[in-house]
Amino acid sequence: MEHAVIDLNDIKKIYHIGGEDFAALAGITLQIEEGEFVALMGPSGSGKSTLMNILGCLDRPSYGSYKLGGKEVAHLSDDELADTRNKRIGFVFQNFNLLSRITALDNVALPLVYAGVGRKERNERAMDKLRSVGLETWADHQPNELSGGQRQRVAIARALVNNPHIIMADEPTGNLDTKSTKEIMKLFEALHEEKKTVILVTHEPEIAACASRQLLLCDGRITRDEGRGVVMDVV
Repeated sequence: MEHAVIDLNDIKKIYHIGGEDFAALAGITLQIEEGEFVALMGPSGSGKSTLMNILGCLDRPSYGSYKLGGKEVAHLSDDELADTRNKRIGFVFQNFNLLSRITALDNVALPLVYAGVGRKERNERAMDKLRSVGLETWADHQPNELSGGQRQRVAIARALVNNPHIIMADEPTGNLDTKSTKEIMKLFEALHEEKKTVILVTHEPEIAACASRQLLLCDGRITRDEGRGVVMDVV
């Protein structure tokens, strides 16, 4: 695929459990183009979390090739994986993963602290991202003063603050009410329109149907590859 930002070839992840081998991923070959909005679905134990961890450079495959932006990353060292992850990927989690004792602004700025960016620039960039998710007036509030939907918007702002090419979201609407879910999905759709590559894990067929592409995993393999609007059952 000419513009594939992610190129997996026969990726396998083998765990050794009780003296036996268990294939969490049994040979995944997949190309994702730059700017695609992809939803990953599958029942518990299907391999979607394992695949997400490998795509996000949080883990390495046992076998196979993973090229990210044309660069082989499957066998990088831990430090090299961390550097690739920090520069290229923004993460959004179901449980928000915000630090409770600091403000929304400082939570958003946190990745810039690790990147060595000075305080003035950190705060300016963090405020800009809070503004982009409609929360600039909540910058000085701590997470426990925010609703679930607001906390997830802070988490999205944090994921964007390093201007990554890829956004990976693991069940980002799992803890949200219907209204907040719609607001969060509008943000992901807007990121897609801005040509960001968005990869989203979800159990909810209606959420997956918002993506431009839907992948269904079962027993460590991709069993369906559909376009927008198809409502797929995970069973």
